[in-house]
Amino acid sequence: MSPSTLRADARRNVDLIRAAAVQVFRERGLAVPLEEVAAAARVSKATIFNRFGGRVGLIDAVIDEVVAVELLGVIDEARSVDGIRERVASYVRAIRQLQYDLPAVNDVLLQEFPESEPLVALCHAGEEFHDELVAEGHAAGILATGVTAGDFQMLATDNALALKHGRTRPSRADYDRRTEFILGGVCPVATTVGNEPR
Repeated sequence: MSPSTLRADARRNVDLIRAAAVQVFRERGLAVPLEEVAAAARVSKATIFNRFGGRVGLIDAVIDEVVAVELLGVIDEARSVDGIRERVASYVRAIRQLQYDLPAVNDVLLQEFPESEPLVALCHAGEEFHDELVAEGHAAGILATGVTAGDFQMLATDNALALKHGRTRPSRADYDRRTEFILGGVCPVATTVGNEPR
C-alpha cells in the first residue's frame, strides 16, 4: 500500500471516528464506552487511540459539535434578553432544557473530564455568566436574598447528577413544572396585601 493510500485511509478513519463520536456522545454522553464509538465508526478501539490519543483527545476534537455550540448559545441568547428578571428566567429554562435533551451537557457541568481544556473552558464561561447574572440581579433587587453565583452553579450540577444518576427520569411536564418552582425561589415575585408588599 502506498504512503498516499495510507494517508487517505487515515483521513477517512479520522472522519468516521469524529462523525461517530458526535452522534454517540450526543445521544449517550461523554462517558459512553469507546467501544460504542468504535463500533459506530466501524474501526477498532485501538484506532481511536492511534488517531486521537484516547477519550480526552476525542472529546477535545468534537466538543464544539457535541455540546459547546449549544451551551455557549444558551449564554449568548440569555445575554440578549432585555430585563434582568427575564434574562434569569430565560437562562434557567434554557440550561435545564438543554440538560434534559443533551446528556453530554451534564458531563460538562459535572466536569467529568477535567483533563479536557475545552470542557473546563465551557465551565468557566458558565461561571462568569453566573457572576454577571447575580451582580445584575441583586443590583436590580430581583433575586432572593443570599442567592450567589455558586447557587446557580449548584442548581445546574445538582440537576446534572439527578438526570445522569437518578433511578427514574422525570416526565417533561413534571420537569418543566419544577423548573418554574426553581425560578420562583431564585426570583420571587412580590405579592401584595392591600397596598403593602409581602
